[in-house]
Amino acid sequence: MNARILVIEDNEQNMYLCTFILQNNGHEVIQARSGREGIELARVHRPDLVILDIQLPEMDGYAVASELKSSSDTSDIPIIAVTSYAMIGDRERILKAGCEGYIEKPINPETFIHEVEQHLKTG
Repeated sequence: MNARILVIEDNEQNMYLCTFILQNNGHEVIQARSGREGIELARVHRPDLVILDIQLPEMDGYAVASELKSSSDTSDIPIIAVTSYAMIGDRERILKAGCEGYIEKPINPETFIHEVEQHLKTG
């Protein structure tokens, strides 16, 4: 299944790794380096999935997820949070913000594509 995936990530190394893995598995990647840019690109490109970093400058991933889910243009797009937040309650807070999934950083290249594609099948 080839999908259009929007990756919202401000760290260049993480962006490179996500993009590399996704493209090597046949997916089209749209890149955004800020929350505001990600929201705009989601509205324009209507991706099949959003991969969202939670720690973003200016507008964090919680706010991005909330805004995407509250807009009729983007509310049906599944969101996977990819974050280093792994404290008690973080996963629940991320899911409550509107994310359907949660992947901890550092990304495991061996399992990342499987975790992403699970959300494409159910999304």
